[in-house]
Amino acid sequence: MSADPAIVFQARALRKVYHTGEVDVVALDGVDLDLNAGELVCLLGASGSGKSTLLNILGGLDLPTSGALVYKGWPLDGSHEDTLTQFRRNCVGFVFQFYNLIPSLTARENVALITGISRDPMSPEEALEMVGLGPRMDHFPSQLSGGEQQRVAIARAIAKRPEVLLCDEPTGALDVTTGITVLEAIERINRDLGTLTVVITHNAAMADMADRVLHLSDGKIVSSHRNDTRLPASELKW
Repeated sequence: MSADPAIVFQARALRKVYHTGEVDVVALDGVDLDLNAGELVCLLGASGSGKSTLLNILGGLDLPTSGALVYKGWPLDGSHEDTLTQFRRNCVGFVFQFYNLIPSLTARENVALITGISRDPMSPEEALEMVGLGPRMDHFPSQLSGGEQQRVAIARAIAKRPEVLLCDEPTGALDVTTGITVLEAIERINRDLGTLTVVITHNAAMADMADRVLHLSDGKIVSSHRNDTRLPASELKW
């Protein structure tokens, strides 16, 4: 494995097999991958291609069946659950398709749940300002649109100042206009905080905002290309 400090993740021959009764389902099949500090990477592929499995392993939510995964020189494959818990708590922010906000708490209070257990958090107010929700921070989820709720979820994910932001279909439940607003928030986090950002999508148009695009199929990375220039999220069309 390389000692290059710019490399955040190194995966080699990463494989994940799920056992369901007498059937083995291969979700990842020999993935080799380096992810670098400050990159915005888009994972494209059809449903069942292995995108979410790869993201879950990178985020310490799941372990590979075999292969090696190293985070900044720290082996994650085979790590004890306590180690993975510390990794998830301190190093990784997650954004999912569904917002998972607590309905009885305001936007500010939802974000404060994370800042209260983090090592060096920004304030909930600062995190919400970063995603353009300063004026809405004392509203409850039911008083916010879908896009605003997703931006609260992003604020919650980045308030701990993670080095990695992992987004699984963050615009999947949103219309185009609202989705663009959410992508602008993700873009700003990547740019202003230098956070390695990995975004899963089945929407090929979103690839234009990434530094690098990886296509997955049948558990393998079948192609990879780098964009010469990144298109601003505001200019994406789909």
